[in-house]
Amino acid sequence: MRSISEIFAPLSYWVSAAGISLNTDIFEINLINLILVLSILFYYGKGVLISLLENRERTISNTIRDAEERYTEATEKLHKARIRLQHAEIKADEIRISGLAQMDKERQDLVDAADNDLNGSEDSKNNAIRFEKQRAIEQVRQQVSRLASQRALESLNSCMTNQLHMQLIDYHIGMLRSMSNK
Repeated sequence: MRSISEIFAPLSYWVSAAGISLNTDIFEINLINLILVLSILFYYGKGVLISLLENRERTISNTIRDAEERYTEATEKLHKARIRLQHAEIKADEIRISGLAQMDKERQDLVDAADNDLNGSEDSKNNAIRFEKQRAIEQVRQQVSRLASQRALESLNSCMTNQLHMQLIDYHIGMLRSMSNK
């Protein structure tokens, strides 16, 4: 095998070496071809490769920056959502407490209204009983006075004679005349 210096020997050496001939050493030819291809690719492809790598780097950095921004926004939204949740829980507790207080107040109002209705109906019942009692007493008085009047009239009618009846009428007429003269 030859050294690298032999491969890169001056062009005059190659020309003077019996003209153009076919080199059958595969290792030598492949190495030269590989170096030539890589050199051409490096020379011409360096800019393209660099621009591709720069584009890829920009894309990756933009993606990372966007992901960080979305993460920051999501964190802020989560924080705001937690704050809103805490406010909602506080508001729900306030509503529940005020609802329980309102329910207790309405229950007490209903109990008071029922007591008032019961007292009112008790008073109404007592008034109705007093009224009926007074009415019954008044009816009994009227019946007693009517019966007393009837008995007195009957006793007067049985005791009175015509002559006594005439004296009584005369007496009353005399009283009426004395009243009218005064």
